[in-house]
Amino acid sequence: MAVDTFNFVCIMIKRTFDIFFSFILLLILSPLIIITYILVRVEMGSPVIFCQQRPGYKEKTFKLYKYRTMSDKRDEFGQQLPDADRVTYLGKMLRKYSLDELPQLFNVLKGDLSIVGPRPLLVEYLPLYNKQQARRHNVKPGITGWAQVNGRNELSWEDNFKLDTWYVDNQSLILDIKIILMTILQVISGKGINNPGREDVECFKGNRIE
Repeated sequence: MAVDTFNFVCIMIKRTFDIFFSFILLLILSPLIIITYILVRVEMGSPVIFCQQRPGYKEKTFKLYKYRTMSDKRDEFGQQLPDADRVTYLGKMLRKYSLDELPQLFNVLKGDLSIVGPRPLLVEYLPLYNKQQARRHNVKPGITGWAQVNGRNELSWEDNFKLDTWYVDNQSLILDIKIILMTILQVISGKGINNPGREDVECFKGNRIE
């Protein structure tokens, strides 16, 4: 009973921190959010916001918001070009400095995300996780996380999941603040966004490592 009460208090503290911090960020970044919205609308048209179902806490899905970074370019046969060919220059800049993720502050206010937690991946990955990897869903996903400040897209999937589950076992408000500060430094430097020579991260194909 005491453990349940302690866990409940920790959850409420984290939720209060999420609401306060995301609201402050929305106020401070509102000019940047508006300017980015206009730039995306002018270059890529509508819709400006890209929405996609992602798994959250206990694998419950929610609609994740991001600024659009790819055009709708097609070849002469009307087939959509590969993702790497559709990412615009503006889209690359938004990804480099994580500006495409600004709309996720609204996900935090809604309660879909926390500021800090394992990044929400694709729904189609859910059947591919082993039991250890699936533990990343024992906490609410976040805009940034322990894996993001320790290599981000330069990590292998195996290392990424190890860092995610380490966070699940060691989460605290102090650790969250540390991750936020490390994230700010990483965003400024643009470090670790993509693997060298790649426009996107290799898809997770699953493994049997427990």
